[in-house]
Amino acid sequence: MSDEELVDQKKYLEQASKPKCVRTWLEYEVYQFLQACVKRIKDDETGHKHCTGQYFDYWSCIDKEVALRLFAKLK
Repeated sequence: MSDEELVDQKKYLEQASKPKCVRTWLEYEVYQFLQACVKRIKDDETGHKHCTGQYFDYWSCIDKEVALRLFAKLK
């Protein structure tokens, strides 16, 4: 084995994918107290009214981008 430390490629790929998900981030960051969040929590019947859905949408976007880049390298 080498003494060289392994680099976590997922973190690098996440950082590289964030620019492609700017729209989703802005929906979370900027509009969380505006229309997008209000619409999301208005229909929530579970009693857990919050705006974390946009946050999860953002990370879902990043995960999709990471998967595309990662699997392209594995082929």
